[in-house]
Amino acid sequence: MKAMIFAAGIGSRLKPFTDYHPKALATVGKIPMLERVILKLKDAGIRQMVVNVHHFANQITDFLKANGDFGCDIAISDERRLLLDTGGGLLNARKLFDSYNEPILLHNADILTDFQINDMLQFHETTNSDVTLMVSRRESSRMLYFNACGLLHGWQNLKTGEIKPEGFVPVIELNPLAFGGVHIVNPGIFELLSEYKATQGDVFSIIPFYLANLHNLTISGFQPKEPFRWFDVGSASKLAEADREFNI
Repeated sequence: MKAMIFAAGIGSRLKPFTDYHPKALATVGKIPMLERVILKLKDAGIRQMVVNVHHFANQITDFLKANGDFGCDIAISDERRLLLDTGGGLLNARKLFDSYNEPILLHNADILTDFQINDMLQFHETTNSDVTLMVSRRESSRMLYFNACGLLHGWQNLKTGEIKPEGFVPVIELNPLAFGGVHIVNPGIFELLSEYKATQGDVFSIIPFYLANLHNLTISGFQPKEPFRWFDVGSASKLAEADREFNI
């Protein structure tokens, strides 16, 4: 299995740190988040990874070089010219996954969690899904809705009332869950990503892409069965909270 770590983001909610550093190098328990994610993937048996870069890209590449890529085979997907968001970023990295026919794990660099990745991979393979999203029941203003079989049906922004796809109705029979920033995709989605890019341009998020392709893809939600910790450390307050929890 290969993985891609989304580490290109500007991290505006982490200023002033991100005025001088990439968000992926923010530390939790004195350990940079990028290192934590890489080691988590490595512990799950994943040795081949792609890391995308944009904001203070040289700091990330220097960090990886100084640490010998943590004993992994890490390729860089360069977005210095233009930050492409998650969907555009994955498509841009396509050449680094050419001739690869196994699932690809996608992990945001600002997500700190300790659930078992191998359980998620087994779920992905057992359900024959094209896409598996790590989800949980927690407070969020943006919810994904799944049916009783665990298949994605739609999305809603609870603050604005916006829904996707058009015509979706979040009925009570559907299960609202929050996305956890970790997903698994089959390489077959690259063709659909290319078609989506033709209508959206180079820069696009991957969640709207999923929602636009509900009829073309089997998209499942994976909820870890065992208790786990989860933090989005994209803001200063959440970073401080995670630092208290994981400080070692």
